[in-house]
Amino acid sequence: MASGGGYGDPSQKIDYVFKVVLIGDSAVGKSQILARFSRNEFSLDSKATIGVEFQTRTLVIEHKSVKAQIWDTAGQERYRAVTSAYYRGAVGAMLVYDITKRQTFDHIPRWLEELRGHADKNIVIILLGNKSDLENQREVPTEDAKEFAQKEGLFFLETSALEATNVETAFMTVLTEIFNIVNKKNLVADENQGNGNPASLAGKKIVIPGPAQEIPAKSSMCCRS
Repeated sequence: MASGGGYGDPSQKIDYVFKVVLIGDSAVGKSQILARFSRNEFSLDSKATIGVEFQTRTLVIEHKSVKAQIWDTAGQERYRAVTSAYYRGAVGAMLVYDITKRQTFDHIPRWLEELRGHADKNIVIILLGNKSDLENQREVPTEDAKEFAQKEGLFFLETSALEATNVETAFMTVLTEIFNIVNKKNLVADENQGNGNPASLAGKKIVIPGPAQEIPAKSSMCCRS
């Protein structure tokens, strides 16, 4: 069971820290998705992201305190030099395109290739078609994105940062999947200890250590708004 909890309690004990990156072309709404999730805000006059910025939000998943560290980067080519540092340590990723701009979806394979070239091979990835509130301007059919997600083994949702549609669901899908993978790794580690000291991680702040176990391809999650 996962709950969103509040938007930050500095006195709260943290059990896990998960780094999640937002990637995709400029102006697809990455920063708005981040603002909606981390602060429940939306700004109509949002400026383009310069370089890299991140926000955090602490949630409770299966009675454990999880701090989500969400990194947002500029989609413009001139900022690609930050690539390696940006992906380092990431255990989750959100590939974002704008449903009203076909070109942003056509660029998703390139973003996915870059992600897989720099991040851990078992990173949890969700494909997000943002701006679902602009249905009358749609250029990317839901089925196109759903088919791509199934082929690549990604989760999939359509979101609206403006209307807060599926934003929470998207983040909780990724964070819960990461949490489940970490717990499975911990269970295996404990069993491998035999009669020695159990490899307990309770109460320790961690990011997923090393390559995670192989994650099976996902059936797509499509929730039309």
